[in-house]
Amino acid sequence: MIKLVKTFIAAISIGAVTVACSGGKTATDSQDSAKLVPLDSIVLSDPFILADSATHTYYMTGTGGQMWKSSDLKMWEGPFTVAQTDTSSWMGPRPAIWAAELHKYNGKYYYFATFTNHADTIGTFRGNALERRASHILRSDNPDGPYAPISDDLILPADKLTLDGTFWVDTDGKPYMVYCWEWLQNWDGTIEKIELTPDLSSSVGEGRILFRASDSPWSREIIDGTERPNRVTDGPFLFRTQTGKLGMLWTSWVYGDYTQGVAYSESGTLDGPWTQSPQPITPPNHGHGMMFRDFDGRLLMAAHSHKVNVDGSYHRVPQLFAIDDSADTLRVIGKAEL
Repeated sequence: MIKLVKTFIAAISIGAVTVACSGGKTATDSQDSAKLVPLDSIVLSDPFILADSATHTYYMTGTGGQMWKSSDLKMWEGPFTVAQTDTSSWMGPRPAIWAAELHKYNGKYYYFATFTNHADTIGTFRGNALERRASHILRSDNPDGPYAPISDDLILPADKLTLDGTFWVDTDGKPYMVYCWEWLQNWDGTIEKIELTPDLSSSVGEGRILFRASDSPWSREIIDGTERPNRVTDGPFLFRTQTGKLGMLWTSWVYGDYTQGVAYSESGTLDGPWTQSPQPITPPNHGHGMMFRDFDGRLLMAAHSHKVNVDGSYHRVPQLFAIDDSADTLRVIGKAEL
C-alpha cells in the first residue's frame, strides 16, 4: 500500500536530492551553485507546481521537501532547500516531508506538507506502530522561501494520522485544509476538511469527513481472498471547471496500479455530497495530481509516473498532461507539449 512505502519513496527522492533538513542549497544560494535539469530527469513523488505571476516563474516541490524553479517548464534549476522546521517541536529534528504544496494567499506564500517523526509513535492499530504524522503549514513572504512555521499550534489532532493536506477557499469565503485520514489508522481511508483561521496559523473546530476510500467505484484490492474497494485515500486537490463545477482529484490503487480518480460535489461546496466518477481520469500508474495554468493560459495537470524497479523500489518522475475543463467534467487531452 502507498503509505507503507511512502517513507521508502521519500528515501529515493532524498537519494537524488538533499533532504530538506540537511545542508543542501538554499533558495538564496548563488545561481552558479544550482544545476539546470530537464523535467524528465527529476525523480520526485507528488509534484506540485505554483505558477507565480509576480515573478513569472514556476516553482515545483513535492515529497522530499525540495524546490525547483523554471521559466519554461522544460528546464528546472535546483534543488533548493526551502523548509525550516522547529527541531524542538513534535516534528523532531529530521522529519520526513511528504507531498509539499505551495499556495499564494492574501499576499503571502504557504507551504502545506506532511511531516513524519519516525522517533515518536501515537499508538498501534491492528498490531502496527503508528508514527507521529500530520499535515502542517509553513509561510514565507517570497515564493522561493525560506518557509517557516506560522505558529506552534496544531492544525490537526495529535492522535490522528493525517497527510496530504491541500488548500481551498470555499463559497463561504473561508479558508480550509482538505486532507486524508490515513487508512493505517482506520482501515478505510477518508478525505476530510477542516476550517482554518484567516492567517492559516491554526484550525477552527473539528474535521468533517467528505468521503471514504470505499466510496470509490474504480479502485480495487483483494483482502483475504475477497475483492473490495482499495483502502487508500491519497493526494486530494480541489478545482472548479469553467462551468463552475467543484471537483477533486484524488488517488488510490487498482490492484497493483497507482491510479487517480476524480469526484464532483453536487452542492458546489466542500460539504458535497460527493459523487465519484466511475472510471479513473489518468492512465494506470500515474497519480497524485494537481492542476495549474501556465503563463500561456493552458490548463495543465502535474502528476507523477509510477514504476516498480527490479529491486522493488519505486521510481517516480513528474509528468504534465493537457486538460480540458470547459464542461462539467475534466477531460485529459494527453501529454502536454512543452
